[in-house]
Formats: sequence, C-alpha cells, structure tokens
Amino acid sequence: MSRIGKAPISIPSGVNVTVANDNVVSVKGPLGQLQQVIHPEIKINIEDNVITVVRPNDSKEMSSLHGLYRSLVANMVEGVSQGFKKQLELVGVGYRATNTGQLLELSLGYSHVIQLMLPSEIKVEAVTDRKSNPIITLETADKQLLGQVCAKIRSFRTPEPYKGKGVRFVGEVVRRKAGKSAKV
Repeated sequence: MSRIGKAPISIPSGVNVTVANDNVVSVKGPLGQLQQVIHPEIKINIEDNVITVVRPNDSKEMSSLHGLYRSLVANMVEGVSQGFKKQLELVGVGYRATNTGQLLELSLGYSHVIQLMLPSEIKVEAVTDRKSNPIITLETADKQLLGQVCAKIRSFRTPEPYKGKGVRFVGEVVRRKAGKSAKV
C-alpha cells in the first residue's frame, strides 16, 4: 500500500470539501476555490473533517494514482487555507524586475525586455533594493500553477555554473565549476 496514499488529510476550519458524482473534488476556503478531476476508480471519503483516498485494488497503476490524488487533494486543502509562496532571485549585473499589476517585466541581459503576463490567480511583487539582488515574490493557492510560472520565469535565464548568473530560487545553491586554467 502507498505510504503517501493511505495518510489521512485533516480539513482545517473554514475549508469546505465536496465530491461531485462525476469524480470532481472541489475545495473552497478563505484564499479561493480549487477543483480537481479524480480517476473514476479512486474513491474519496470525507468523514469527521478527515479525507481518505481509497483505491480498488493493488495494481501498479492504482498504487501510483493513489499517492498522486492524495497529494493533489492535500495540496488543494493546504492552498486554500494557507496558500503557497515562492521567491525568485535575479543574480547578475544589471538584472532587474518590475511589475505593474499582472505584467512582469524582466531585464536579464538580453537586448530586449522580457514581458510576461501572469495569471490572475497569482499575486506578484518585485522588489529591487540597493546593494542586493532583485527578488520576485509569487503567492497563490494553486501549487501546480505556481510551479509552472516559476519554471517559466526561470527558463528565461537559468543559473549558469561558471559565474552563477541567472534566475534562481531564494536559498538555492548553484553548483559552481572552475573555469579555464592558464597554461604554465
């Protein structure tokens, strides 16, 4: 049995979870509402503010789906109650980030400014202080959407191993390489 799949999910106060008969799980809380379609053979049971995910048999496919859907439902419950937050740091000379509403403008050493329109579910804040790297803070209730947007922003200039320049997560350690050594 999946260790992740059999773990129960407790529902915090202020969060409402419903399962429709067409296997759509809806989670509503103070930070928003999320929905997820569940595989027809996986069952979601809600009793006494605890959600359990049950699979019909022990096949390899059902075992993997068991853990997957339990994680997705747990992330939805956590997202609408507490939310998710990621911070990206721009490391490099002249790298800047500004936002006006949902439009994020990045200056990452290219000949042009990169403009990215973010989904309305994400709250964005770009902070540039003197003597420190610009930091982009993204907050939302949807963990999957947050990861996709962070990966998109990071793909514009991934951290390179020689000087460490690029877009990275705050606290991420970039493995550095030695450059060329001069011939003696």
